[in-house]
Amino acid sequence: MTRFSARFSVVAAGLLWALSWSASAAPDVPAAQPLSAGEFRAVLQKQQGKVLIVNFWATWCVPCLREVPDLLKLESEFGSRGVKLIGVAVDDPSPQAAQVEQFRRKYFPTFMTYARIGPEMDELASVIDPAWNEVVPTTYIIDRRGKAVARIQGKKSLDEFRAALEKAL
Repeated sequence: MTRFSARFSVVAAGLLWALSWSASAAPDVPAAQPLSAGEFRAVLQKQQGKVLIVNFWATWCVPCLREVPDLLKLESEFGSRGVKLIGVAVDDPSPQAAQVEQFRRKYFPTFMTYARIGPEMDELASVIDPAWNEVVPTTYIIDRRGKAVARIQGKKSLDEFRAALEKAL
């Protein structure tokens, strides 16, 4: 085994352990639902009055998978102050979001997630940000009035997310 492959094995094992730990930590939430842009707009409108963390992610995106536990931690930490986390998987559509739901249920059962139903990866993101550049992970902080006040792209630390969120509270 080369030095690189040994390091990669350790990192992969650590990521799998973290993912499996988060999967066993809490009860399930509703299954991932496939949505159109109009349906997603209605979901967001129903949440007005709350501060939303909206995270665009994919099952194939390693940085996405590394940040989801931090985002779940933020929702737990700030939930009593009206903060809600909503995930949006940009994976290729599958019937009834089966691919996303199987992955979410296994690794992040408390991660409220929606999935795109249409062929365009940016269909749901354009509801929040018409200029979204298809970078995942991308997280938006939406204030209580429904306005996006922060766009965070790439894997960030828990403290960076916390600072952005606190500005919206």
